[in-house]
Amino acid sequence: MKIHEYQGKEILKKFGVTTPRGIPCFSVDEAVKAAETLGGKVWVVKAQIHAGGRGKGGGVKVAKNPDEVRIYAKAILGMQLTTHQTGPGGQKVRRLLIEEGADIKKEYYVAALTDRATQKVAMMASSEGGMDIEEVAHKTPEKIIKVFVDPLVGLTDAQANELASGIGVPAGSLAQAVDTFKKLYTCYMETDASLAEINPLILEGNGGIKALDAKFNFDSNALYRHPEIVACRDLDEEDADEIEASKHDLAYISLDGNIGCLVNGAGLAMATMDTIKLFGAEPANFLDVGGGATTEKVTEAFKIMLKNPKVKGILVNIFGGIMKCDTIAAGVVAAAKETHISVPLVVRMKGTNEDLGKQILKESGLPIISADTMADAATKIVAAVK
Repeated sequence: MKIHEYQGKEILKKFGVTTPRGIPCFSVDEAVKAAETLGGKVWVVKAQIHAGGRGKGGGVKVAKNPDEVRIYAKAILGMQLTTHQTGPGGQKVRRLLIEEGADIKKEYYVAALTDRATQKVAMMASSEGGMDIEEVAHKTPEKIIKVFVDPLVGLTDAQANELASGIGVPAGSLAQAVDTFKKLYTCYMETDASLAEINPLILEGNGGIKALDAKFNFDSNALYRHPEIVACRDLDEEDADEIEASKHDLAYISLDGNIGCLVNGAGLAMATMDTIKLFGAEPANFLDVGGGATTEKVTEAFKIMLKNPKVKGILVNIFGGIMKCDTIAAGVVAAAKETHISVPLVVRMKGTNEDLGKQILKESGLPIISADTMADAATKIVAAVK
């Protein structure tokens, strides 16, 4: 789960991290009023969407008077903001953050994230703040400093100092940077985040350290412990079909292709998508029905896939281990009838009760195309779609 920048800053503040004063807004008039409330001579008008690169896309503007605040707020609110993280369709801006200006002397990057390889928490910092960390990693990897934190010990003063010194924080600001890094780590742990990122973390003209942006991802499996974080969820920022799928315990992600995939098991689902691409087509979705799929669950999966106007065919690929092939077959038949499926449907199933499952499909009277191997299934669905 993701949250907006202004929500992330509220969380950081609770853990003692210094952030600029800011007010979230949902209208142009609210934005102007927010600037008046904050006072000062400079304000930053920032689009609030769940994606980075907002400035490059025109979603962050510096206003030097209330009239400019109104002009920028009017331009940004409602715009379809496209960044490298939104995809070509962009994301509609429905919220703004009006923030006081900052005296920026230097920009840094710092983040805490889960490192599964070491089973520790990776704390990363860089002197190249304000840039995409992926670009820094690609072009100048030596400018990224990493320490790996044992969760049973926590981020030590020595590790925090190694990060701060490594990215060139001046001696007079080292203590505050170390304190900020330790508070960020505590925040990351106590909120069950999978990513807590500040980019940029700034050095002000007076030597202060301040979080100018905040990005959080949270472990969905731990959200039951954090109702206050769940309350920050913005469904407008999420795919409607993915939200619907989650209600039925389906793992679903929309993609840009035209072949819908219904598979049991994440690994097999990934392999199925790869196979479709190998045979010259593109998957329309990732969909894992899991090991406990019911007829109702399969029917809902079909409904979600067929809602996508791009879908010109469906490939069902099942390995019957825990999940029995006859259960899936019954679900596929029921789903095909209820949804009045009008696109080609290829079904490949192997494993427990395979023969029984194939018999159910054969006797259904539906124009279901059977396949024995993944290559056979991919060949048939690609041919049927074309």
